[in-house]
Amino acid sequence: MALTRAAQADRDNPPLTDAELARMRPAREVLPRLVGGKAAQALLRPRGRPALPEGQRKVTLNMRCDRDVVEAFKATGDGWQTRINDVLRAYAKSHRMLSSR
Repeated sequence: MALTRAAQADRDNPPLTDAELARMRPAREVLPRLVGGKAAQALLRPRGRPALPEGQRKVTLNMRCDRDVVEAFKATGDGWQTRINDVLRAYAKSHRMLSSR
């Protein structure tokens, strides 16, 4: 990995040597010894929601909308993007673009 001159010159945080990198171990190996088994499990547990099966995952989308429409949905508070999805789903169902779900 290429280092910038600033990173190489930083006396407070020098780059790791190859020997230091070779000695590093994954957290799952060292945490149980450092903090104990239960604490390590708590620190290493997966965060957030579990991943949905492939066919149920949402798709990231960039689209252009009128400002007043977006502001109206945002004004409804948290979950405004989900409400837009619900409106689009209802439209698609009512126009027989989707099977019911």
